[in-house]
Amino acid sequence: MLWRIEEVIAGAGLDVDFTLESPRGVLLVSESRKADGVHTVEPTEAGDYKLCFDNSFSTISEKLVFFELIFDSLQDDEEVEGWAEVVEPEEMLDVKMEDIKESIETMRTRLERSIQMLTLLRALEARDRNLQEGNLERVTFWSAVNVAVLLLVAVLQVCTLKRFFQDKRPVPT
Repeated sequence: MLWRIEEVIAGAGLDVDFTLESPRGVLLVSESRKADGVHTVEPTEAGDYKLCFDNSFSTISEKLVFFELIFDSLQDDEEVEGWAEVVEPEEMLDVKMEDIKESIETMRTRLERSIQMLTLLRALEARDRNLQEGNLERVTFWSAVNVAVLLLVAVLQVCTLKRFFQDKRPVPT
């Protein structure tokens, strides 16, 4: 089983086109202008699968894309043999080294899966952080423009009021 996880982290619009083709050229997945996606594909044939991220619809802006391929060989229903059973000390000696190695390998596989999910969450956090930083820059810019306009209006009002109260009659000598 092959999983493809994709996330547009930064760039205008936060969207890209995505296609996945089999080694024979059969289109397996096609998405247009998506910001994120998770796809599960059963590899049916041996060979190189073609993965394409396309930003040609947006020639002005560039995008930063995080993607990850997860090759999953474990079935979700697969259970590790439980150690919770009550076992006599003599029977503990019958545990084979292969069983221990199998348990360790299963734990390693599940830890790798956890690492992959944490990596995906880091990518989501990076995208959200970039979005918030962009929003902060826009808010700061427009706040500065508003303050400048307010100060300009205040200066103009003071000058206008001074003109109203100036005496324009000539002083007699």
